[in-house]
Amino acid sequence: MRSNRSTRIKIAFAAGSAAAALVVAGCSDGNGDDMTDAGQASSATSAVASAEGETESADSSTAHNQADVAFLQMMYPHHEQAVEMAAMVDGRTTNEQIIDLASEIEAAQGPEMEQMTALLEQFGEPAPTGTGHSMDMDHGGGHGEDGGMSGMMSEGEMTELANMSGAEFDTMWLEMMIVHHQGAIDMAETELAAGENTEAKDMANAIVDVQQSEITTMQDLLQG
Repeated sequence: MRSNRSTRIKIAFAAGSAAAALVVAGCSDGNGDDMTDAGQASSATSAVASAEGETESADSSTAHNQADVAFLQMMYPHHEQAVEMAAMVDGRTTNEQIIDLASEIEAAQGPEMEQMTALLEQFGEPAPTGTGHSMDMDHGGGHGEDGGMSGMMSEGEMTELANMSGAEFDTMWLEMMIVHHQGAIDMAETELAAGENTEAKDMANAIVDVQQSEITTMQDLLQG
C-alpha cells in the first residue's frame, strides 16, 4: 500500500512539474511575440506621428487669411517706395549718416519684398508687379492726409524731393521717411493683430522692430 501510494505521489509530482514547464514555456513564447508586436506597433505609431507632423508643418506654412494677403500686397509697394526714396540719396547729400541709413533701408527692404512675393505665390494670391506705389489707392496719406496707403508719399512729394539737394534734401528726406516708416509700422501692427500666417507675422514683427529703431535715429538727426 505504501509502495503504491508513493508511486502515485511521484507520478502526480512529475505531471505537475511538466504542466508548470509548459505554462512557463508558453508564457515565454507569448511574451516574445508580444514584444515583437509591441515594437512593430511602436514603429508604426512613430511613422504615423511623423507623417502627421509633416502635414501639420506644411499646413501651417500655407495657412493664411485675408489680413495676411492684404498686408503682403500693400507692404510690397510701400517698401518699393522706401527703396526708391533711399536711392535718391545718391548725389543729393553728403551727410554720411543719411547715406548709411539709406543703404540699410535698401539692404533690409529689398529681400523683404522678395519674401512677400514668394509668400503670395505660395498662397496662390496675386503678387505685386513692382509698380504698385503708383496706383491710385496708394496716393495720399503722406504727411497726414486722409485716404490711401498709410505713410505713402504722393507723386508730387516724390518729385519735390527729387529736385532738392543739400540740407533741404536732408530735412525733407528725413521727415518723409519718418512718416513712411510710421505707416509701415501701423500696417505691420494690423497684421500682428489680425493675421494668421506665421511667416507673415514674423516679418511684421521685424518691420516694427527695425523701422521703429530707424525712426529714432532719424529724429535724432533732425534734432542734431
